[in-house]
Amino acid sequence: MIELRTPAEIDAMRPAGRFVASVLLAVREAAKVGVNLLELDALAHHMIREAGAESCYIDYHPSFGGSPFGKVICTSVNDAVLHGLPHDYVIVDGDVVSIDFAARVDGWVCDSAVSFVAGTPDPEDLRVITATEEALDAGIAAATVGKTIGDISAAIGDVAESFGYGVNLDFGGHGVGREMHGDPHVPNDGRPGRGYKLRDGLVIAIEPWFMRDTDQIFTDADGWTLRSVDGSRGAHSEHTIAITEEGPIVLTSRDG
Repeated sequence: MIELRTPAEIDAMRPAGRFVASVLLAVREAAKVGVNLLELDALAHHMIREAGAESCYIDYHPSFGGSPFGKVICTSVNDAVLHGLPHDYVIVDGDVVSIDFAARVDGWVCDSAVSFVAGTPDPEDLRVITATEEALDAGIAAATVGKTIGDISAAIGDVAESFGYGVNLDFGGHGVGREMHGDPHVPNDGRPGRGYKLRDGLVIAIEPWFMRDTDQIFTDADGWTLRSVDGSRGAHSEHTIAITEEGPIVLTSRDG
């Protein structure tokens, strides 16, 4: 069921958005060469406890997950492109790191993700990161009252195509509110004018993710981490936004 939020409810979601943004900023700053992924998860866990927030991940066990997730952030490195389960891995120079994080504050959830290179970047890695960021911006720009989910999807897909990347449609954006995942599903490619008509009060996460040389994935033996089938590196960018008559509001903005 698709739920619409009142202006007061959207305002009530802002603390969750600010908290999610603050954790992503802190984890990104900490994710240096030589740092273990488990240290990053511990940092996020500490911030959750200090803020009196709730993790959306630690007990999460959907049908596609091998077990309850057990950690509070997703840490996807290089060819791990989504749902990376934090494990005993030390970041090395040139790694592409994607951090995905969702939390509940005062009963409301926000969800966001960022990708970056630790240390010395490969230009092709920077290119795929830039593509996801530009696609996210395009999707947000298309998220206006009267347009459709298909318009958002098409805007994302057009950016992917302009960079020469394929799009995997197995996972995409989603509704956000009291729970982390809800209706509607927001694919990362589609046809303009199709699907649910966007209305004032709709809150969704838009999350383009692309891989350099493929659009196919498989699930790692850990039951969670999704990897590219050919070892291609990937990137992932995400924001939670509220669609309003005045335009989209980025609840998880990291710009301060």
